[in-house]
Amino acid sequence: MLPAGLFPGKTILSSKATIYTFLVIGLLVTLVLIVAPVAYAISLSFYKLDSFVGEAKWVGLDNYIAILKLPEFWSALWNGVVYSAGSIVLQVVLGIGFALILNEAFPGRNFVRGLSILPYLLPTVVVILTFKWMVDGSIGIITKAIAAMGLPPVNWFESSGAAMTSVILVSVWMWTPFVTTCFLAALQTVPTSLYEAARVDGTTAVQRFFHITLPMLKPILTVVVLLRAIWMFNKFDVIWLLTRGGPVGSTEHLAILSYRYAFSLFDIGGGAAIATISFAILSVGVFFYFRIFPLEED
Repeated sequence: MLPAGLFPGKTILSSKATIYTFLVIGLLVTLVLIVAPVAYAISLSFYKLDSFVGEAKWVGLDNYIAILKLPEFWSALWNGVVYSAGSIVLQVVLGIGFALILNEAFPGRNFVRGLSILPYLLPTVVVILTFKWMVDGSIGIITKAIAAMGLPPVNWFESSGAAMTSVILVSVWMWTPFVTTCFLAALQTVPTSLYEAARVDGTTAVQRFFHITLPMLKPILTVVVLLRAIWMFNKFDVIWLLTRGGPVGSTEHLAILSYRYAFSLFDIGGGAAIATISFAILSVGVFFYFRIFPLEED
């Protein structure tokens, strides 16, 4: 048997071949599962068709012009902004707060850390059904608690404000654990010597947070806000299962509007146009976001 290091060139060639193989596989998967569907959806936006097997008629930019003239499009865009902004702000504020608590030493900390991720692991359908039971008008625990406090009943899915509040609160409950985990991981990389030096200088906890903790969290904060913005702007299942975009379109955002046009009104070209516009808005938003908050500073 020859020594293992007798032919190092073969090992290098084998490593390169392995790398290139995985790169090609990853590229092919990306092309098939991401690039091709996106390109197909964009191409559909230039046609008029009422089914995926029907005859398509080229209409150019007519679908976009028609969509941009619709008041419900602008209403859906605004609803998406409100839903995304409200969800992100609460997730980030609560996520940082919970991460600060879980970063402290206390009995049972590891158990609490594991328990805190539970909402993120639950299926969306389970969360939605549970929330609906909790706010049920006759047996809901939240409904009974509000009545016990002498407050007027809340029509969670019948008024515009309550419906939007409902979808935001459910979203915050589900995805705050993800944000908390990200910030907790970042907090554990902050050198304790910085806090010790700050305490020697006589700083308060608030001063240490704004001058040490928050600057150290800035890189992960930038990424988390971006990811949450993209996900929440496109989030479909929570709103659809809770309100289906109602009442009277008050929680309908672009993802639901696109679905409704394509599969309820059988205007596949219009639905694809709405999805393409949403994709363009996110792309432009991400571009300017990185211009304002670059990940790396010179």
